[in-house]
Amino acid sequence: MDLTIKWNGKMAFAGTTPSGHEIKMDAAPEVGGENTGARPTELLLQAAAGCTAMDIISILQKMRLEPTSFQIDVDGERAEEHPKRFTNINIHFALDGELPEDKVIRAIQLSKDKYCSVSHSLNAEMTVSYSINGIKGEKAI
Repeated sequence: MDLTIKWNGKMAFAGTTPSGHEIKMDAAPEVGGENTGARPTELLLQAAAGCTAMDIISILQKMRLEPTSFQIDVDGERAEEHPKRFTNINIHFALDGELPEDKVIRAIQLSKDKYCSVSHSLNAEMTVSYSINGIKGEKAI
């Protein structure tokens, strides 16, 4: 995969992904940016959540299950010292629908342990939790 990021002045950068989508990045004003785009660290967390979410939907669909809704909440903890990498990333999957708990757990485990290339590219401890129809799951993943 190849892509190019171009500088747009100050701390702003933009690039077009190989799939043709433009991504804008910028920093906060207090560090020289103008807040015209997402922070790279925000995009990293969003990519991790999006990657595993797409895996889970794909796996559930192969099981002939379709959530009526699906939301992912992510909390990323960063180190105090530079490079201020993410040390812990906590992901909570909230699904609604006619979904057997064991199937949801299996889909989450497959994404976490095998398929999500983004999370496997990170050097952070990943923890996940889930709820189905608003009821928090009790089984460890």
